[in-house]
Amino acid sequence: MKKFLAATGSRGYLGNKTASGTAIIEELGAKHVKTGFPIVYTSADSVFQIAAHEEVIPLEKLYEMCQRTRDNVCAGEYAVGRVIARPFVGSAGNFTRTTNRRDFSLPPPAPTVLDVLLDAGIETVSVGKVDDLFAGRGLSKKQHTKTNAEGIDAIIDEGARIKSGLIFANLVDFDMLYGHRNDPGGFAEALAAFDKELPGILETIDGGDLLILTADHGNDPVTPSTDHSREYVPLLCFSKSKSVGVNLGTRSTFADLGKTVADFFNVKNSLAGMSFLGQVM
Repeated sequence: MKKFLAATGSRGYLGNKTASGTAIIEELGAKHVKTGFPIVYTSADSVFQIAAHEEVIPLEKLYEMCQRTRDNVCAGEYAVGRVIARPFVGSAGNFTRTTNRRDFSLPPPAPTVLDVLLDAGIETVSVGKVDDLFAGRGLSKKQHTKTNAEGIDAIIDEGARIKSGLIFANLVDFDMLYGHRNDPGGFAEALAAFDKELPGILETIDGGDLLILTADHGNDPVTPSTDHSREYVPLLCFSKSKSVGVNLGTRSTFADLGKTVADFFNVKNSLAGMSFLGQVM
């Protein structure tokens, strides 16, 4: 924390503990507004989170603070996965986080499927916070959407535009608004809303395309904790060229998906995992 103060020029900080993001702004938001000190906290993930009221520490200043923390504090021995900007608005008793979150990630330690594809001249498009999660690496185009609705619109727009390439999308509301907030009703409504939009996505693909729906981690909204949970994630694949369904079983690693994507584009690689392309196309 001494490094944090030195790197960011902050006169002090609040928090410095494990906490729920909504709970800690409720607890310390008023004191933050009074002092101007950023709220710093972590979770079960490898993260260094900085919360600030947008009228106390403007967004660009908060982002700069996070970048300096990423470069000068969360490196080396303390190289956490992500430094996260958590802006909020409102007044005491009614603080609300905004959609202006930004993730400042540790660069991947080895080539990812995005690097492999881009190096092979294949277009790679990100939607949602994917660009942040991969530290902007391996992407030819970045669509930094802030809500599920924006993300779905971007998927459809890019799907209609792109002739050959990968669209890698993360729909943020499932995680941010419902899973971490223990809101199963909101989660269900968001799933139903996505289901209604799915036909529009399917209209953008043809017989040679592959659509994969999955998640990056469990986030059960009915567990006692607001942290990530440990259930298996879904893996649903769809191709108009495949008329008979198959059971892909329980995969041994997330890496199988990256290997399958590289296999789909017929790109030589040394990625970990086992491709299941032959089963779905």
